[in-house]
Amino acid sequence: MVAIRVPRSQRAKRALLKHAPKLVETGKKTLILHGTKTSAVLNSVLANLFHLKRDNAVKFSKKNDNIRPFESGGETSLEFFSLKTDCSLLVYGSHSKKRPNNLVLGRTYDHHIYDLVEVGVENFKSIESYVYDKKLAPKLGSKPFFAFIGEHFESVEELKHLKEVLLDLFRGEVVENLNLAGVDRVFVCTAISPTTVYMMHCALRLKRSGTSIPRMELVEVGPSMDLVVRRHRLPVESLKKEAMKTADHAKKMKNVSKDPVHGKLGKVYIPDQQIAKMSLSNDVKGLKRERREAKQNKDHSKKQKINPE
Repeated sequence: MVAIRVPRSQRAKRALLKHAPKLVETGKKTLILHGTKTSAVLNSVLANLFHLKRDNAVKFSKKNDNIRPFESGGETSLEFFSLKTDCSLLVYGSHSKKRPNNLVLGRTYDHHIYDLVEVGVENFKSIESYVYDKKLAPKLGSKPFFAFIGEHFESVEELKHLKEVLLDLFRGEVVENLNLAGVDRVFVCTAISPTTVYMMHCALRLKRSGTSIPRMELVEVGPSMDLVVRRHRLPVESLKKEAMKTADHAKKMKNVSKDPVHGKLGKVYIPDQQIAKMSLSNDVKGLKRERREAKQNKDHSKKQKINPE
């Protein structure tokens, strides 16, 4: 059994929060799964997406029935799989006559559906169809660049939403420092129209430029595809407000600093003392001692005058 400490007062609660371990968000895992019916193109798309995120993704090979993300109650299975696999990003592929080669990209908060974007895949080219020097192949776990080209990413609500989801899907773990030598790929997304985005995956080739800054060339390594936005669902305002909460930072104490050697240091400001205007009483112990010593010296000098040698 584990004893759980329950604070009985606000003071005890603050003390427990002060010594609680800091919460650090790890990289988001992606769940990739198939619908009831999928096409050969969609199977290749899901396989290529899993290849790009294989270091932080889970892929289900079996078909899943009764998953309708945009219908009420149809997202229950997705939330269950998200909780089971501890994944906060979802990629769901399905194929039908009404919506061929359909891809649903979604995010979850606390294993509940946060938002969804539905796109149709067109003009798909897989990784295997590209011929290039395999030494340029992006390494596993490397951080990518992103290039979003087109004014529609700033003016069209659907493309703004798609941009956020794509960034969350491919950026990996959030880091504070980054070594540029390890950035070896880039995702280029071009807004062809208010509903269509052409996305391609390229490797970065560094060449000599005669200066300290190398010249970069893009080598397309795949996959590439057209993403046609069909439907999207923004997060509920209450859920969005809860998801955007950040941890409370400790209040900064004024005039207190920390030193690795001396520990905690503090500054104390004392007002100017008007010594010239201070009145000294005659009862000061130091003055009494001085008067006593002066009197003894005076008596001693008198005795020397009375009894000369």
